[in-house]
Amino acid sequence: MRWKAVALIVLTALLLTALTVKLHRSFVLPAAQRDLIYRNLQRIDASKEKFSFIVIGDNKNSISTFGKIIEKVNKDSAFFMIDTGDLVYDGDEEKYTFFLKQIEKLQKPLLTVIGNHELKEGGRGRYYEIFGPYYYSFHVGSAYFILLDDANEYRLDPWQFEWLQNELKKAQAFKFRFVFMHVPLFDPRTEKQPGYSLRDVEEARKLMDLFDRYNVSMVFASHIHGFFKGVWGNTPFIITGGAGAELVGTDPKHYFYHYVKVTVDPKQGISYDVVKLDNPDFNVVDRIFWAMWIYLYAFFVIHFWDIVIVIAGGYLITVYLFADRARRLRSIIDFFSRRRSLRFLFKKFVSHLKKHW
Repeated sequence: MRWKAVALIVLTALLLTALTVKLHRSFVLPAAQRDLIYRNLQRIDASKEKFSFIVIGDNKNSISTFGKIIEKVNKDSAFFMIDTGDLVYDGDEEKYTFFLKQIEKLQKPLLTVIGNHELKEGGRGRYYEIFGPYYYSFHVGSAYFILLDDANEYRLDPWQFEWLQNELKKAQAFKFRFVFMHVPLFDPRTEKQPGYSLRDVEEARKLMDLFDRYNVSMVFASHIHGFFKGVWGNTPFIITGGAGAELVGTDPKHYFYHYVKVTVDPKQGISYDVVKLDNPDFNVVDRIFWAMWIYLYAFFVIHFWDIVIVIAGGYLITVYLFADRARRLRSIIDFFSRRRSLRFLFKKFVSHLKKHW
């Protein structure tokens, strides 16, 4: 039918146009999605003395678990939330766009630390465009907050190290000092360093000595997908990497989805409460299938229209190929049919000549 051919042509043109626009579009953010660190800091009342905040890490484009965290935090009395990095699976613009859609539902100010996954696919520049500075500080009441960039997994650059020293000196005027980083100084699961931690062990020791010297109240990190609490030198640390990425072990004491609620009270001190979420069973098979499901689910959700375009395009190509093949087969059959008919007629003609001549 002629109308079917026209419909296929129009649909193909639309799909090709959509694909062209998608491949050549630039990463353009509306003003409301730029400089989010600055914007969210403006929403925080720095005069509060008694308050609580949430610390998470390694959501990594998680959908279900991170979504549940947002729902629970919205109902909580916490003042703001800090994400210690690996916000996305990689720095591709689609991953960042999806993360921005997720946090539209968050009703609290969100402050972020850059993680190593944000650097992939040229993502460092996109991170800066969306969030702003790679390292920064602020204070609320009697607490001073320092957020670092160790996403290269090796060390702080010299400029940042000097900046950190000056910030820790300023922080001495405050009762509590919190430091946030993505990659932990050391891996608490092994005595031999480096583990899944800063690869420059000497740099890690320098930072540990610096935190000890300036009496840091707590260092928060992630990078390891689980929960660990301990002490580096004389400085306590919490590793909180349970916001939705795949869980790397089966020990129920460490490898579970969670976030940490920190309550600051100048009179009573600081309390740290671990809020656990739903988890897959603590066995290797369930954890493997859960990890596969996380990434498949995220892939289909994030790339939904890509998949639609590919499937529709493949369908159209298949239709054209098979239609064309069918036409070729029919023409070949017709050709040989005609040849058989001609041969039959020729034989009849020859026999007729022989008979009459």
